[in-house]
Amino acid sequence: MPANGAPTKITQGSKTRGGIGESTLRPDGTLKVTGEFAYSSDMWHEDMLWGQILRSTVAHAEILSIDTSEALAMPGVYAVMTYDDLPTEVKNYGLEIRDTPVLAHGKVRHHGEPVAIVAADHPETARRAAAKIKVDYRELPVITDEKSALAPDAILVHEHRDDHHIGHVPHPNVVHRQPIVRGDVAQARRRADVIVEGEYTFGMQDQAFLGPESGLAVPEEDGGVHLYIATQWLHSDLRQMAPVLGLPEEKVRMTLAGVGGAFGGREDLSMQIHACLLALRTGKPVKIVYNRFESFFGHVHRHPAKLYYEHGATKDGKLTHLKCRIVLDGGAYASASPAVVGNASSLAVGPYVVDDVDIEAIALYTNNPPCGAMRGFGAVQACFAYEAQMDKLAKKLGMDPVEFRQLNAMEQGTIMPTGQPVDSPAPVAELLRRVKAMPLPPERQWESSEGADVRQLPGGLSNTTHGEGVVRGVGYAVGIKNVGFSEGFDDYSTARVRMEVVGGEPVATVHTAMAEVGQGGVTVHAQIARTELGVAQVTIHPADTQVGSAGSTSASRQTYVTGGAVKNACELVREKVLEIGRRKFGSYHPAWATAELVLEGGKVVTDGGEVLAGLADVLEGEAVEVEEEWRHRPTEPFDLRTGQGNGHVQYSFAAHRAVVEVDTELGLVKVIELACAQDVGKALNPLSVVGQIQGGTTQGLGVAVMEEIIVDPRTAKVRNPSFTDYLIPTILDTPTIPVDVLELADDHAPYGLRGIGEAPTLSSTPAVLAAIRNATGLELNRTPVRPEHLTGTA
Repeated sequence: MPANGAPTKITQGSKTRGGIGESTLRPDGTLKVTGEFAYSSDMWHEDMLWGQILRSTVAHAEILSIDTSEALAMPGVYAVMTYDDLPTEVKNYGLEIRDTPVLAHGKVRHHGEPVAIVAADHPETARRAAAKIKVDYRELPVITDEKSALAPDAILVHEHRDDHHIGHVPHPNVVHRQPIVRGDVAQARRRADVIVEGEYTFGMQDQAFLGPESGLAVPEEDGGVHLYIATQWLHSDLRQMAPVLGLPEEKVRMTLAGVGGAFGGREDLSMQIHACLLALRTGKPVKIVYNRFESFFGHVHRHPAKLYYEHGATKDGKLTHLKCRIVLDGGAYASASPAVVGNASSLAVGPYVVDDVDIEAIALYTNNPPCGAMRGFGAVQACFAYEAQMDKLAKKLGMDPVEFRQLNAMEQGTIMPTGQPVDSPAPVAELLRRVKAMPLPPERQWESSEGADVRQLPGGLSNTTHGEGVVRGVGYAVGIKNVGFSEGFDDYSTARVRMEVVGGEPVATVHTAMAEVGQGGVTVHAQIARTELGVAQVTIHPADTQVGSAGSTSASRQTYVTGGAVKNACELVREKVLEIGRRKFGSYHPAWATAELVLEGGKVVTDGGEVLAGLADVLEGEAVEVEEEWRHRPTEPFDLRTGQGNGHVQYSFAAHRAVVEVDTELGLVKVIELACAQDVGKALNPLSVVGQIQGGTTQGLGVAVMEEIIVDPRTAKVRNPSFTDYLIPTILDTPTIPVDVLELADDHAPYGLRGIGEAPTLSSTPAVLAAIRNATGLELNRTPVRPEHLTGTA
């Protein structure tokens, strides 16, 4: 403390290279592009066994018997386990509702549900043994849609529900219901000069991550187990696993292994419990790696949806009201469906001012594949519908679609339909202006003096056209996405930061449980440490459960929340370092007590630029370590009758302009460009920011024109569980994606940042659909658009 007793003002360093605002390179980037990065599927252990899961071949059936004798008799098989072999009375797990059995018991509820697990000394032996398990099923009728789920005589997917949502739903086959009611829609409807209605269908999308589910469970001498796993949330996995394994949480140790993408698909458990059960049963390390076919059954998908919308507007273009109903298919188990319902309902209006709303969102239990988290969940489905409605209204009013949106755009201070004020920048109109102002790509790019470049045409290298019947379309869309966990969830993160001298240089070590799934958190954490501590060398400790929870790598929250925790811990470390410096050197120079001090370039520097000491000298013989939690401002649950409540932390916004060319004769689409403008608050790493925006944009493109898991409505079986039949964009399908980054700081967030990863996924899909409608004049109220929808043969 200074002599006068006033605390020293600590200010942030700004000149250390590789800090906040710079485009630093990823530490794992070179390894990944050269194929040397160790993913979880690359792990190995001496004397390791291989695990295999037997999955149901039907979607809904009673299990009459399971015969494992032939599998157990096979040479090389160490264990076969079914539901009856589970070690505790706790046999279910779940993110919010513990309704998912570790292994099926009594009945199976979806195609591909785990029924038995096998451990053997070779993966082929394990697969052959699983195939020898005989399961006798008695098939039951399947629930596949709203009509069959909510019929008065409907079969119940879950016969005995005891979760806290049951009192708030109209039928046991409804997982969760959230209405949002504000104002008087009936009265507002009378003020409308035009009214448009629409029924929209959104297909089931797969996360299609690079690395299938995999992990390695190693039994330990104390009777516990150590799981090396590719996941999104170590501590959530731990919370669900330990009761089923019959172990205290401290005996279930978890370390993050290399993750090959996630996008929500790793937020739920997959093979975690199965690997640990087999390791504990056999006393040997057990590795499980899904193949791509299994992966389609082993994780949740994006909720398919039916959306029913009605909007009204005055003749001068002001929105009067919104009435809508959103029905999400949650599949056989709850997963994140309650949270998806909350997002879909609370963001159903979009980034617009509408004072009078009547919204209902529900999620169903069906016998379709379980659905849960995927990038932008709930908000993605709603954006597809409300943006189509904006185009319909603009057309009916004879207005430019961008100007119509700008006229109704929300801004800072707007009251959301939930009654929550938007208290940070909401530059919706500006984003639309920016994206519209971007130069359009040249017409007829496929033409050149040397002949047609078929790669630029619909159909591409299939050489289906040389421009005959090809028309261009341009479309716009804008979306709003919440950032962070909502509705009263205790959303926090923990960071441990240590500073010491290693080899004569000051080094900071950052330890969190954040799952690095490709989003670049390990880069940002190092940038924060360099900025706050003024050191060049930063070590990122592997993520594990030996430090407090960092929450999930989802909801665009990690840079905000775990970044906030790292920043907070660094600030406390900095204060302790300066206290050491004052103790050692304060008597030699009065600036130690009176000046504003920063840590910069490995030195302690005054506000006037005078170097007081080197950090290595200050820390010589000492180390400073702090573990600190960080929370953003609290949220609250939405009222279950009216939907009112301050349910969200922060909002992010992105706008897109799509340019497409359509072969109207063959129904083929080529997306030429997807320009994006997005407000990111503060670009901590500009290169990563652009990469996130382009990646999210591409996933939105996929669900617009090609991606859909097809489920047979008669049997509820998945018909295309492979990348041969489930199509995702390749480099030949990916258009030019110019990005305009706007930085309007949110004063409530660390560095003013805004979560960015999900918002571009929202608006890219409806922008592409709007462009195709512009080219063809067709209504096109479903995703993905297929050739038969464009040629009238559907």
